[in-house]
Amino acid sequence: MSYDAPFAGLKVVDLSQGIAGPYCAMLLAQYGADVIKVEGIGEGDWVRTIGTRYGDHSTFSVIGNLGKRSIAVDLKSEAGKQIVWRLIEGADVFLEGFRPGVIKRLGFDYPAVSAREPRILYLSISGFGQSGPLAERPAMDPVLQAYTGLMVENRGEDGIPHRVPVIVVDMSTALYAFQALSAALYARRDEARGRYLDVSLMQSATALQSIRLMSSFLEDGAVKPGGAPGGVFKIADGWMSLLAFNDRDFKALCGAIDLAALPDDPRFCSQKARLANDVALYGIIRPALAAKPWDDWTKRLTEARLMHERLNSYAEFLEQPHVRETGLIQWLSQAGFNRPVPVPALPGMLPQADGTTRGTAPVTGQHTREILTQHGFTSAEVERLLGDGAVALAG
Repeated sequence: MSYDAPFAGLKVVDLSQGIAGPYCAMLLAQYGADVIKVEGIGEGDWVRTIGTRYGDHSTFSVIGNLGKRSIAVDLKSEAGKQIVWRLIEGADVFLEGFRPGVIKRLGFDYPAVSAREPRILYLSISGFGQSGPLAERPAMDPVLQAYTGLMVENRGEDGIPHRVPVIVVDMSTALYAFQALSAALYARRDEARGRYLDVSLMQSATALQSIRLMSSFLEDGAVKPGGAPGGVFKIADGWMSLLAFNDRDFKALCGAIDLAALPDDPRFCSQKARLANDVALYGIIRPALAAKPWDDWTKRLTEARLMHERLNSYAEFLEQPHVRETGLIQWLSQAGFNRPVPVPALPGMLPQADGTTRGTAPVTGQHTREILTQHGFTSAEVERLLGDGAVALAG
C-alpha cells in the first residue's frame, strides 16, 4: 500500500455493465486494486457494442475497464455460478449493475454474498434505485436527464430542451459510487462486517443539479442568470464564451471592446441594472463582439484579465499547447484500434503508461484461464469448463 496504489491488495469482483459501475471499478483498479471483470460469453458487457466497434471494444469499454482483468462466464449455468462463488472468496468489494431483482435470481444478492464474505462491501448501481414504483424500469443516462429536469433546464436559444451529449449522469454516478466505496473501505478498518451500498443514476443526477434544483424551487421555476453579460457569443471566426458579471469586469470589458462610455449608461451602471436591461445590453454587446476574430479578442480580453475562451472542437482541444505541455492526454494503445487513442489523465493519479496493465482495457475473456488458475482450478478443470461452455477465452 502506498499513495500511488492505496488500494493494492484489495480484491474486487465486478459484475457491473455499462459505464457507471465499470468506471467506478476502473478507478479502484487505477488505485491498485485487483479488479476482476466478470462478463458474459460472446459479446460480453453490452457496452462493448455501443457506437462504433473496434474489434472487441468500443470507446465506452476502453474508458470503463482500464486496468482490469476479464473473465467470460455463463452466469446462467450452475458451473458458471460456482466459478463466481470461487472468485468471491476473499473479495473486498462486489459490484453489480443489473435491474433490481435480477441479481437475486442469479443467486448473488447481498444476503447470499455477505453470508459467505461478511466483511465484503457490496455496491448495487441501478437507474431508479432498488425500491419505488419506477425501480424495475430500464434506464440509461438520457432517461435520467429527462426525469430529473436536466433536459428542461438545458434549453437552447431555439427554446427546445436538449440532452447533454456527454453522459454526465453515468459519469457522476461512477464518481459518487467511488466516493462511497472509498469512504466505506476506510471505515471498514474498524468494522466487523461490510455493508450494502445503493447508488442510483437518479440519486446522482439529482445531486449533480443540487444548486440549480434549489434555485428553481426558491425562484418558482424561473432561475435567474448569475449576471450579465455572460454566455456564448458569435465572433468573426467562430464562437467565444465570456463572463463579465461584476462592475469591475464590466467596465474592463467595455474598454476592451471600445465601448468605454457604456458603464455610464443608467441602464447598465450596476449588476442589478444590467440584469434588468439584459436584452438592450446584449443588443449592443453582441454586434461589437461579432466584428472581430478570436486572435484580436483574446489579446484584448487577456490584457483586461477577463474570463473568456474560444469554443474548441475536441480536435482543436487536443492540439492546444497547454494541453500538450501539461500532459493532460495520454496516448494509449488498445486491442482493435489501429493507432493509440487519447485517454485523459485521471485527476490526482499517476499517469498511465502505454502497454502497462493500468493503461490497458481487456477484451472479453482475456484473462479467463489466468483467473481460473489463480483460483485453484486445475488445467483439466479449465479445459472441461471451456468444453462445457461455462467459460470462454478471448476471441
